[in-house]
Amino acid sequence: MPSFDIVSNIDSHEVTNAVDQANREVSNRFDFKDTDSRVELAKDKITLIAPTDFQLKQIDEILRNKLAKRSVDIRSLHYQEASASLNEARQIIEIRQGIDADNAKKITRLIKDSGLKVQASIQGDQVRVTGKKRDDLQAVIAMLREAKVALPLQFVNFRD
Repeated sequence: MPSFDIVSNIDSHEVTNAVDQANREVSNRFDFKDTDSRVELAKDKITLIAPTDFQLKQIDEILRNKLAKRSVDIRSLHYQEASASLNEARQIIEIRQGIDADNAKKITRLIKDSGLKVQASIQGDQVRVTGKKRDDLQAVIAMLREAKVALPLQFVNFRD
């Protein structure tokens, strides 16, 4: 039976390149001279560090632009509350990969409500869709691309 998997992954190499480019731009900009502003990447967390909250927002805008130019979907970023001390502001951004249980249930509910003759099953951090007809699977892909889902979705392992 034909099937495919729905996943939510990002290219970590592209994220690393975007962080490096953002750091390079921050170090070259005049309004960030003699400040200890930077962007740090550690596994699945990006930390923005700047002297003030305003500069923190500017660094965030730079990072978003660099990520967008490298085709990294911004919906995969989860922002935590910014913390500010006397002379430093920090914000931690988590990079979400995989489909969590709540979103997987929403996706399977969308597929079942569509009325197509396919089955959707949650398998860990991905959703597998199987059906008898290839056209039904392609209709599911088209329907999910149009739907408003909180995560960026990729469709992989299309098997006939």
